[in-house]
This record gives sequence, structure tokens and C-alpha cells, in this order.
Amino acid sequence: MDMSSHAGTPPASPSYLCGLNESQADAVRTTEGPLLVLAGAGTGKTRVLTTRMAHILASGLAQPWQVLAVTFTNKAAREMRERVAALLDRSVESWWVGTFHATGARMLRGHAELLGLKPAFGILDTDDQLRVIKQLAEARRIDTRKLPPRLFASVIQRWKDRGLTPERVTPAEGADAVDGLALPLYGDYQDRLRALDACDFGDLLLHALALFRDHPEVAERYRQQFHYILVDEYQDTNVAQYLWLRTLAQGHHNVCCVGDDDQSIYSWRGAEIGNILRFERDFPGARIIRLECNYRSTSHILAAASELIAHNRGRLGKTLWTTAAGGDKVAVRATWDGEDEARVVGSEIEALQVQGHPLRQMAVLVRAGFQTREFEERLITIGIPYRVIGGARFYERQEIRDAVAYFRIVVRPDDDLAFERIVNTPKRGLGLASLRSIHQLARGANLPLSAAAARLVASDELKTQARTALARLLADIARWRDMLARTAHPAVARAILDESGYTGMWQADRSPEAAGRLENLKELVVALAEFESLPGFLEHVSLVMDNDEAAGDEKVALMTLHAAKGLEFDTVFLPGWEEGIFPNQRALDEGGTAALEEERRLAYVGLTRARRRAIVSYAASRMVFGTWQNTLPSRFVKELPAANVEQSAPTGLFAARPFRGASDGFARDGFQPDASASSAEPVRLAAEAGGRWPQRRPAPPTIDGRAERTTTRPQPAHPFTVGQRVFHQKFGYGQVRTVDGDRLEIDFEKAGAKTVIHSFVAAA
Repeated sequence: MDMSSHAGTPPASPSYLCGLNESQADAVRTTEGPLLVLAGAGTGKTRVLTTRMAHILASGLAQPWQVLAVTFTNKAAREMRERVAALLDRSVESWWVGTFHATGARMLRGHAELLGLKPAFGILDTDDQLRVIKQLAEARRIDTRKLPPRLFASVIQRWKDRGLTPERVTPAEGADAVDGLALPLYGDYQDRLRALDACDFGDLLLHALALFRDHPEVAERYRQQFHYILVDEYQDTNVAQYLWLRTLAQGHHNVCCVGDDDQSIYSWRGAEIGNILRFERDFPGARIIRLECNYRSTSHILAAASELIAHNRGRLGKTLWTTAAGGDKVAVRATWDGEDEARVVGSEIEALQVQGHPLRQMAVLVRAGFQTREFEERLITIGIPYRVIGGARFYERQEIRDAVAYFRIVVRPDDDLAFERIVNTPKRGLGLASLRSIHQLARGANLPLSAAAARLVASDELKTQARTALARLLADIARWRDMLARTAHPAVARAILDESGYTGMWQADRSPEAAGRLENLKELVVALAEFESLPGFLEHVSLVMDNDEAAGDEKVALMTLHAAKGLEFDTVFLPGWEEGIFPNQRALDEGGTAALEEERRLAYVGLTRARRRAIVSYAASRMVFGTWQNTLPSRFVKELPAANVEQSAPTGLFAARPFRGASDGFARDGFQPDASASSAEPVRLAAEAGGRWPQRRPAPPTIDGRAERTTTRPQPAHPFTVGQRVFHQKFGYGQVRTVDGDRLEIDFEKAGAKTVIHSFVAAA
């Protein structure tokens, strides 16, 4: 189309350019040729992207349908449309603004018949996708209990992310994937989708690539249509997205990609950092504009983040700066252990709240989901409302609910809800007919389900396989209940999870989520060790699950670092900066140097979420999946610049030793426990040990002469006495009737008599 009739002369200084800094304005005005905008955290990339689009339209350089803008989320696409319309002060019709998948679907529907599809083809959601894969796997006699559909779906999606149809997967790669079973199943799956006249999300770009490859006239039509292409979050693109964009950009070559190589943290879901690193080679004559003026964080936070990320070699390079001088230095807290770390974070949140800082402007960012547990426990104890973003709260996760149900049925044989949850989890060959028989007998005889099951086992009502499986389960429950009377409850919990087959179920599950679920189960056993008994723990869980959700938006945010990308808070807590936790040891083992650099980018993302203050913390020892371990500060702590860091230890451990940044004396080979140390004199002992951590923990207790790997913490003293008036967050005001260790029996004014744990009570 001849664009001369649409060309116009832009105003000398359009209003939409007002307020842009020099680099931002340069990125907006550079409309011709390939352009990479390296936009650091908090540098206004969204404003640049939307203003650039408005500038192209207002200047008459293109009509709306001649501009393609692609994003990663519907929210980002919606925000782009709204901002551009506001800048132009008019609605814009017929433009191409949307996510990669939405844009791919739009193209496919216009040419569906060329691919053997109908224009109204269906798009499968995740549940439908898994259902189809399960049917196909079972048809090939694949055991979906050992090789779940989600595992095959993950492998197939990875191939689609790389633009690989079944025919293009190499035989060697196909042989390596899920014992050689994934590739033939991939072929079956694609055939089934064609029969259903459907696509999954991965197909929306995979089929578009096939459309461009097999019908070059279609590719040429779109190349000529789109005079300008704008791409958001380019560092997160996968291979298929990259190939799709390159094909379209070969027309007018006016492609502008906005992204930050230092925030590429999604390789585990297909993102290729190489896409942004080789931009200049892919698009000859490309220009790079760096946005480095940060409008979010203090100078100390930016300096610390910039120095940290500078240790990465695989980056294009930029340094964030701000005109706002001063602000708090990045605080680095050394703590005794995970519990102490949670207590320190909770105390600082309370102090900030007292000073008037909103809870919604505070966040705790962890490397792995299992780490939220101790912080959830602490926030509940001190009455601070919170929300877990990007996932369920610890005790609401599927694997934790399942495990707790096992514990409940061992402690309370009449717990029908618990029995229902675990009776066929993992699968024991109990079909619907067997379960229906148990329920019918329980209702008719007014029995608990477990008692009804025992009666059925003693009869001939059930088939032999079901009767045998049910008898074994009931015998196991009885045996675990007997163990509980003579064995430490954390050991019993481990036995329950292992001997029931529940741990093995997740070990056999090769889906991406399985490893995290196993970590959560191990963390659950760690939590058990903090209580005197299994019933005490279960009571605590009940109180946790009933945590008040009526606090509105005033809640502290808990989330993983991956979930935090794109968000910002006044105050950010970054706990668990220890070797093995962050950087994550499993990631390092699997990915080597590339994984280390991505872990460091994750640390950079965490620091740059903070506007006013960032608090990093690490522990001297940590209960790691049931075993106390002495831990080393993360190498990332040592990479923070001393001039921008304030080191402190709430326990007084480092009061006599200044923080020395990368040259700090906590060398790996000198960081050992001192068995004679006492927490009463941390400074003197640290000095005598040359900076070594004192040993705080007593030797593990023994049970019947056998060492128990977990320790039971002594219950702290509390000030509550009979007759004292107290307040409970859930039950309100009441008066203490009896005191039994850490348990208080209280007459509440509205809730009546309740037995609660003292840590949930405050003096009124």
C-alpha cells in the first residue's frame, strides 16, 4: 500500500513526548530500521513502547492495521491499547495489538483451510490437553501413574516452543525423551488434535510457522502489511516466537524489541536469552538504545544490583542510575537459623507497620516455594495478614493437604474427611464400587468410614484385590498409630509418607512440579519437629488454615522471585541467601555456568523490586529437609558492594566485625561450626573462631539408643497466668482458665471455651 497519502509532518514537540528523558525520547523517535531498547528495571519501558506506537500513528507513518505490537500477557496488551488511545485522545480501530498466542490465532483463523482446519477451530485448555494425552498414553499401554500426562505435555510443549513438529524432532532427541515414548505420543497427539479440529496454545505459533514455510505468499502478505513491529519483553521469547518474528520482520525491517537481558529468568519454560544477545547479528544495522535512568529505587539499591549483575558474562551491559540521591543502604542480616530469620523479618515488618508503612507495600521474596512456610507461620503468630502470590499458601497445597490427612487419620481414626482423602491416594486399586460400598455401610450402620472399611475387609463384599489393598492400609494405619506411642513424631511422619507410597508417588512423577512437591513434603516434616506432639501440630494447622482473610488489601505479599517479576514494593525482604538455596543447587547441578548466571539475574530481579529498602538475610544453620546443616552465605552476598551495604546481625554475632563485601572473611574453607560455642557470647566466640559461626544446637537426642535426626525445640516460657484477660486474633477476648505447658484453656466472650497455643495469644 502506498503510504505517501497517509504521511504527515509531526508537530515540532508533540505533547506525548513531554516528560521523556533523552534516551526514552531517542527510542521513540528512532522509527526506521531495527532497534533494540535495553530497558533496565524501573526505567519506563512501557511508557517508551506505548509512546513509540502513538508517535508512529500520530506522525502518519502507518495506519493502525500496519503496526504489529506483541506482548506476553493480556494485561500488558490491554494496558498498551488504553495508553495509546489516551495519548492520541481517540480510540484506535483495526490494530494488531495482542499476545503472541492471540496474534497467532488471529492469523491462523484467516488461513485455517490451508492447514486443514476450520476457521472456528477449537483451542484446548490445559485440562483438555491432559485428558487427550492420557487417553492416547493408555491406548499405547503406558502406565500414567508412573509417567503422568503432565510429563508428556511438558516435553511436547518444549518441542513446540522450539518450533519442532513431530517430523522435525531428531531421532536421537526422541529416543532420549521419556524413554523414547514421548515422540510417538507427540505424533498421536497432533493427529488427534487434527481430528478434533483443535489446537493447543503451542500450536498457535507452531502452525503459523508451518503456514509461513509452506505458503510463502501468506508470509509475504503479512511482511508487506506490517510496516512496524514492536515486541515487549523480548528476553522472554522462545525459539518459535523468535522464528515467527524474524519471518515478519524481513519485510520493512522496522522491528523494535524492548527487553532486559539482565531479567531473563524463564529458561525453564523455554525462554532463550540468546535471542536478545544476538539481536545485532540477526538484524544487521541494528541500533541499541539503553534505558538506564531508574525511576523506582534508591541509589544504593541500584548500585548494589548493578555491581551484582556485572559478575555475569552473558550480557550486553548497562548500569542503572537515579537522580534521587540517598536512601537506605541494602541491609544484610545474618541470623542463627530459619526460625530466627523469620522472626527477624516479622519484627521488621511490625516495626515498619508501627511507623505507618502499609503492609501492601512490603513483600517477602523467596527462591523456592517451600521457603514460605516459616514466614507464614511467623506472620500468623504475630497477627500480620499476608497473601501468597502466584501459588497456594503452604498448608493449602495439594501434597501438604494429603500428608496432613494421613497424619489426621493416624491420630483420629474417626476422621472421615481424612480417610476419604487418603484411602486411594496413591492409587491402591480401589474402584468406585469399593468406595461406594464403604460409604453405604458407614451411613447404614452409623459408623466412621475407617470402621466400615474394617468390617468390609472381614467380609466377602469386596473383590479380593480391593479387600487386600484396604486391609493393608488399615494395618498400616494401626501400626503407625502404635509407632506414635513410642517413636518421635517426625520419624513417624516420615514413615507414614514413605510406607504409604505417597513419597514414592511423587518420586515416580516426572512432571516439572514433582520436585517442588517433594521439597514441600520435606519442609512439612521440618515443621513437625517444632511441636511437642503430632496432635499439637494438627491443632496448629487448623488454626493456620482458619487464618483471618478479612484484612482487605492490607497484606504482606509472599511469593517466589520468579512470581515477583514486573512488581514493585517499598520494602522487599530477600531471605535464604545461602549456597545451595540461592543459588539453587539443583539448578547449578543441571545447568552449570548458564544456570548460575540465571540465578544471579534472579537475585538482580529481587533487588530491583524494592523502591525504598531491600533487606537480604541468610542463616548460619538451617533445618534442610529434616537435618540440621551449617550453611554458607550465598556468593551473591559477597558480590554486593561494601559501599552500598549495611551488614548487621540481630543476634549480635557480627557486632565486632565490619562487613567487607567481596573480600569478606567468610571463606568457605574457614566457615566451620565450633562445638563448644554458646549463644551467650556470640561476639567473643566469633572472634576467637576467626569469624566462624558458633554452634547453637545441642546434640541430637536418642530414642531407644538410636540417634534421631531432628530435634525437638524446648517450649519457650510465656507470661500467661490463670485468670488473666487475653486476646486471640480469631476468637477475640477471653480469660485464661488453665495453663498446661504451651496450651491455654480460655473462656472467650463470644466463642466459648477453647484450647489454644500460647503463641497465638496476647495480653489484653
